[in-house]
Amino acid sequence: MSTLLVHAASTWFMVGLIWTIQLVHYPLFARVGAEGFIAYEADHTRRMGWLLALPATIEVVTGGLLVWLRPDGVPLWLVIGTGFLLFLIWLVTISVQVPNHVRLSQGFDLTRIEALVASNRWRALLWTLRGAGVASMVVLAI
Repeated sequence: MSTLLVHAASTWFMVGLIWTIQLVHYPLFARVGAEGFIAYEADHTRRMGWLLALPATIEVVTGGLLVWLRPDGVPLWLVIGTGFLLFLIWLVTISVQVPNHVRLSQGFDLTRIEALVASNRWRALLWTLRGAGVASMVVLAI
């Protein structure tokens, strides 16, 4: 049960973070403007990396461990299903968000910022679905 609780805490941290990024942080990129944007993007990337490195790692590791350390009452299909959602999240991150940030690191581009916000909706939706699945695991394990 402790693995599941650590997993749930890290997942819900990431859910809160992704919605903060979606509703507050990414939309504000457009207000930074061209002057100073390269430094702003570099700071964003560095600081976000430090903020999410530990909880994201914990989420992945504990998610994998739950396949073997699954509490009674939690079906394997739910662990695998929420794990698949995490795979999709990281697929979108690597294939869409990272290239957007690489382009933005070269300078202000309003079209690219709008693409960043639009494509991040998928991650917000997937993490929210994951959070609901993980919360249901906790309920089932009680």
